[in-house]
Amino acid sequence: MSSPVLASFHEQLHKCFEILKVNKSIWEGVLVECTSMISSLGNLATQIKALKNVQLANTPLAHFPSLQERLHYKLSLAVDTVLRKLDENMDALQTARNTISQHVSAAFQFYEKNTNTLDIICCVFRSATCPSIADMLEWLQDADRHYRLQLLQRRNFLQMLTPTDLTLMETAPKRWDSLRLPSREERIGDALCQVSFLMEMSSKAQL
Repeated sequence: MSSPVLASFHEQLHKCFEILKVNKSIWEGVLVECTSMISSLGNLATQIKALKNVQLANTPLAHFPSLQERLHYKLSLAVDTVLRKLDENMDALQTARNTISQHVSAAFQFYEKNTNTLDIICCVFRSATCPSIADMLEWLQDADRHYRLQLLQRRNFLQMLTPTDLTLMETAPKRWDSLRLPSREERIGDALCQVSFLMEMSSKAQL
């Protein structure tokens, strides 16, 4: 096996995991924002339902003409604003996912291009400080699959939310949270920890 090929592949894998680490952080930050907005959406739905059920004519507020309609309009605008911001955040998640996918795909293309020199013994060899190439490729593939499915599920769920379906909006926070897959997220974090030595050595080599 050619040593330059192996060195180049390790560099490619290092870059891929660095990209994964950065975009994992971006993804998690955007999800925190989304979770907060989903919670706001649930609260707005509850307020709109309460407003529909209240009889303002039987309260001191009856002296304010069209108050109920104006309040409903204001709440509806707030719902539209939250839904629009959530859609923008989905675009941010899409960008993070695409970036990860592009680099994972590049790593696999490099491997497929050099299968004649990257023999199986080399690919499955691991040391105390460095996981095997096979391990790293599997971790990258798992991460790519995780973010692809998460994006699809979350985008599909948000497309179901409409201002007219208040019950669905009310339950949105719990449904949104149920989409989380903590075990897979933890595995991605574990993979990044296991390649941290490789990433550190590669960074030092570039200095």
